[in-house]
Amino acid sequence: MELLKLTFPAPIYRVRTPSGSFFEKEESPVLQLMRRRLQGEREAGFTLIELMVVVLIIAILIAIAIPTFLGARQRAQDRAAQSNLRNALTAAKSVYTDKQTYLLTVAELQAVEPSLTFQTAASASAAQISVADAGTPSTATVFYAAGKSASGTCFFVADNVGAAATGLPQGTSYEKSTTATCTPTAGSGSFSYTNTGW
Repeated sequence: MELLKLTFPAPIYRVRTPSGSFFEKEESPVLQLMRRRLQGEREAGFTLIELMVVVLIIAILIAIAIPTFLGARQRAQDRAAQSNLRNALTAAKSVYTDKQTYLLTVAELQAVEPSLTFQTAASASAAQISVADAGTPSTATVFYAAGKSASGTCFFVADNVGAAATGLPQGTSYEKSTTATCTPTAGSGSFSYTNTGW
């Protein structure tokens, strides 16, 4: 046997105005809610199972999104380091055009590209570009630079305007490494400029 649930309309009250006339007014929604609660009516809501399903769906979406976000973040950090190295190479080529030599000083590079921080013959940090000093391994025809990404990857660039040397072809060569120290060298360390690219 199925029980029939009856719902009654909200009561209407007659209210007298100060002028003596009457008007009809419905019961307020708050009073209606209180009356329903006193009569034992239950409000509709979500069950525990429904809430757990929603939490599970959100957890799955987060599990998918976090690795994607972290990968995008690492790629962005690597692109920033590569961009800084390209700007350093452009600054070096600008100075080379004036001096006809790659025996450059940090001050000369800093004057051309003040947005970068240069240092000589030391391991680069995430905020610096390390360039070879005027002695070894730098020569008058080769510019070496290294930059480190915030993700930990070291990027290297060498521009050879002279004859091809062992392990270093003419033109611009690129290299990256996660194991080498970010110190620009002639390729005798744990990496070599072989145009493998970034």
